[in-house]
Amino acid sequence: MHRNDDVRFTSSSLKIPLFPPSTTTLPFFSQTKNSLSQLIDSLRTRSDSLSRTLHSAAGCFLGNSPLLCSASLSLTQSAKSAHSTILCSASLSLVQPGNESAVQSEPPTQQQKGQQPSLAAGRYDEERVLISEVLVRNKDGEEMERKDLEMEALAALKACRANSALTVREVQEDVHRIINSGYFSTCMPVAIDTRDGIRLVFQVEPNQEFHGLVCEGANVLPSKFVEDAFRDGYGKVVNIRRLDEVISSINGWYMERGLFGVVSDVEILSGGIIRLQVSEAEVNNISIRFLDRKTGEPTKGKTKPETILRQLTTKKGQVYSMLQGKRDVETVLTMGIMEDVSIIPQPAGDSGKVDLIMNVVERPSGGFSAGGGISSGITSGPLSGLIGSFAYSHRNVFGRNQKLNISLERGQIDSIFRINYTDPWIEGDDKRTSRTIMVQNSRTPGTLVHGNQPDNSSLTIGRVTAGIEFSRPIRPKWSGTAGLIFQHAGARDEKGNPIIKDFYSSPLTASGKPHDDMLLAKFESVYTGSGDHGSSMFVFNIEQGLPVLPEWLFFNRVNARARKGVEIGPVRLLLSLSGGHVVGNFSPHEAFAIGGTNSVRGYEEGAVGSGRSYAVGSGEISFPMLGPVEGVIFTDYGTDLGSGPTVPGDPAGARLKPGSGYGYGFGIRVDSPLGPLRLEYAFNDRQAKRFHFGVGHRN
Repeated sequence: MHRNDDVRFTSSSLKIPLFPPSTTTLPFFSQTKNSLSQLIDSLRTRSDSLSRTLHSAAGCFLGNSPLLCSASLSLTQSAKSAHSTILCSASLSLVQPGNESAVQSEPPTQQQKGQQPSLAAGRYDEERVLISEVLVRNKDGEEMERKDLEMEALAALKACRANSALTVREVQEDVHRIINSGYFSTCMPVAIDTRDGIRLVFQVEPNQEFHGLVCEGANVLPSKFVEDAFRDGYGKVVNIRRLDEVISSINGWYMERGLFGVVSDVEILSGGIIRLQVSEAEVNNISIRFLDRKTGEPTKGKTKPETILRQLTTKKGQVYSMLQGKRDVETVLTMGIMEDVSIIPQPAGDSGKVDLIMNVVERPSGGFSAGGGISSGITSGPLSGLIGSFAYSHRNVFGRNQKLNISLERGQIDSIFRINYTDPWIEGDDKRTSRTIMVQNSRTPGTLVHGNQPDNSSLTIGRVTAGIEFSRPIRPKWSGTAGLIFQHAGARDEKGNPIIKDFYSSPLTASGKPHDDMLLAKFESVYTGSGDHGSSMFVFNIEQGLPVLPEWLFFNRVNARARKGVEIGPVRLLLSLSGGHVVGNFSPHEAFAIGGTNSVRGYEEGAVGSGRSYAVGSGEISFPMLGPVEGVIFTDYGTDLGSGPTVPGDPAGARLKPGSGYGYGFGIRVDSPLGPLRLEYAFNDRQAKRFHFGVGHRN
């Protein structure tokens, strides 16, 4: 708009210190809420201090020091007239601290004492003087052109009214009220003796009209924000109270965003130009300080400082943000190698900048562990599904936050030996790409697809897998994974002998050989909402078999899962849907199995069907019961979409699996250190009933 042509923004090379010289250290910030509130209170104190300075200046910015306002009323008698005319004069003076004596009225001379003993005594004893008329005039004593300003001054008066007896203190207080209205820079009360009595005239000088703005040092403050704040005042008399509100809103803008910034100086220049000086604390340096876990004293750390520094979004030269610092603290904690993290900002000399010191306490790097769990693939036997595990992990290899995990899991039938080496952030990459190298030898039950052998025999699927995967954030809440995986898989009987057909003469491999070999190109994209189990989630996965050699399998497999949670008061509704499809020549044991604890409850694992395609939907209503216990009501439905017979050998048809089915039931869930413990009782559409027990959330 043309009215704002005089508004301009500059970046000042002069940096006014953000903190008082007596301040040696800043309030520290860590992941605790208390330290955050301390820092915000610190900024608020500085803002309030500035406001008090503006008000004490009585409406005019004559310097950085607060000004003191006083009014004096003197009554003298003219010696030239036999009929004494009382002359009354008053003045308003603004002085800096240290010159308080200037605001004290000079004591009357000896001659004045002799002429007016009673009036002089009244001055100091707060004797009242009768006022017949109260007027507001300009500084020259003439009528004001702006009647609206005259009315503002009259409206500010409280004690001074016509036909009232006033003391000097009451007049002085009304002088302050006129100044505090915000429209006037000076105010002088003058008493004039008239035929009708003493007339009290307040001679005022309005502030300049606002015609332009200069804002210096505001590097991150949006110019539009400042323009909008001052836009309504263009062409109007500057109101100091309104100006104070604008300054508070600017300081509030910094506080809301956790930024170290404040309006440090304000001045009204000739021509109605307002100059704002904004001080923003830029980050001068960031350093890492390791603290001992037991003593809290500085020590030598195992982690390389650059490994921590590259995790930070706060960089040198930026205006320091407490909110950004909080996110950086959380990011460093999620590395998994730190026990405690905090950030302490300190002034960098007299430069107006801040130095950041990040205190970190390292966790032990690694060690051995043992535990147990439950596998959902085994559905019979006295120790059904129980597995034991033993693992060694090192979470900070070479001090670069690289992870090494070697684990062995062993159950009645299944076993997994796995070696994983992960670099969470490849050096030199600016996209936060991670790399995982994996080698695995596993043996899992084949009951999901080829179970229910009439002779009660069982078979297992052995897989030797090796591969490499790369993952990176794609956009907020989205991540992507791409990899190349080789797999050598085949079936074995109870004695460990390779087999190529089950009891029903259904093939167990696609190649007709004891083993199938495949090289898989994998891509996966994941969306996560807030990260909670009840939040939205979407996973899309595609695998492509690459026939590098003629005998290697050539197929394409697509799989997708979606979840949506809705809070309805204390009740939570969770809806989930999954589906997939396979095209090409693939191993029968890789078919999609439907039914079981993580699929359609009320059926055994894989008892609904197995096919090239599938779709499973689920709805749950959960509600709190007592403490960590919550109740749940659920219903599931799954189908192979008629694709069961297209699986080589039709293992589902040979076992008379229905191909579709539903289940419903109720259960309880208990929060535990291992994750939610789920105990559910379900009914299916074939009037069968079944208990389901699981650890963790459903897949």
